[in-house]
Amino acid sequence: MSSIRIPAKRAYRYRRPPSGEVSMRSRWRLRHVPITLGLFVSACSGTGPPPPSPTATLRERVAALALRQTDFGAISVIPVRFEKSRLSGPFEDGGRTLYCVSSRMKGRSFDNGERPKVVIRDEGGVLKVVEDEVEVCEGHRTEPFPELETLGNAAQS
Repeated sequence: MSSIRIPAKRAYRYRRPPSGEVSMRSRWRLRHVPITLGLFVSACSGTGPPPPSPTATLRERVAALALRQTDFGAISVIPVRFEKSRLSGPFEDGGRTLYCVSSRMKGRSFDNGERPKVVIRDEGGVLKVVEDEVEVCEGHRTEPFPELETLGNAAQS
């Protein structure tokens, strides 16, 4: 059986401290891991926008559902703000009533803002997100959507 030879200048990495002692690297880990874990858990449990009240208008419910999406910064650690939000709809597409929500979101990237977009389907008063159908929104008239900015910017302050 051959023994592994460690070069002299790297030997310090592999030495163990005398029994009963904790190495400096282990001390650092023991001290900083709980702090890092605590920050991670608190960041992932973001407050987010409050749920809409039962008497909320349809536009407020659409805004609240859009803000719960990850594209709109729902689980973002960094606070975001919304500008120039737009809503198109309601419009019919294949027998479905759809709304398209888009906005300019700033805060997660330093150089320029993101442009999140979501398609929401209204099924008899129940709102659901339609995945992978963003192209449905093309060509429909949009109008300003201040409810999204109000709810989104208030949740981050």
